[in-house]
Amino acid sequence: MAKFESAFKKVMQNEGGYVLSNVKGDRGGQTYAGIARVFHPEWPGWRYVDKGITSDIELTALVEQFYREGFWDRINGEVFQHQAMAESVYDFAVNAGPVVAIKLAQVVLGVTPDGIVGPATSSALNQTNPEVFRLKYALAKVARYATICRKDPVQKKFLLGWVNRTLEGLS
Repeated sequence: MAKFESAFKKVMQNEGGYVLSNVKGDRGGQTYAGIARVFHPEWPGWRYVDKGITSDIELTALVEQFYREGFWDRINGEVFQHQAMAESVYDFAVNAGPVVAIKLAQVVLGVTPDGIVGPATSSALNQTNPEVFRLKYALAKVARYATICRKDPVQKKFLLGWVNRTLEGLS
C-alpha cells in the first residue's frame, strides 16, 4: 500500500516548497506552496498568507490537508501497491487535476477512462508492471503537455519544467 507522506514530500519539492510566488503567464496566478489562488480561492490558508504569514505550523497543516484531500484521496492513493506508481499519478494529479491524471492512467492501463479509481482501475494498476506503467505514463504526460503548448503557445515557457518534472519522477 502506497504512503501519502513520501508522495507529499516529493510533490512539495516539485512545487517549490513553502514559497509565495506569482509567475507571469501562470494561469494559477499567485501561489503558495503550489496552491494557486485562482483555482483555489477558498483555501483557508490564504488568510495566513494575506497577513504576511508564510511560515506557521497551522499553515503547514493546511497545506498538507489540501494536498491529501484534494489529490491523494481523490486518486485513491492508498489502493496503489507500488509507491512509485502512486507518486507518479499523484504528482500529475497535482499538476493537471485528479480526473485528468486518473483518466490518463486508465488510458495507459487500457481500462475505460472515467476518471475514477474504482475496482477495475485498482485491479489493473496493481496487476501491471510498475516500471512499464511509469514509462508509458511519463510518455503520455509529455504528450499531454505538448498538446497544451500547441493549443496555447504562451504555455511553452513551462514545457521544459513539466518535462523535467516528469523525468525526475522516473528516477
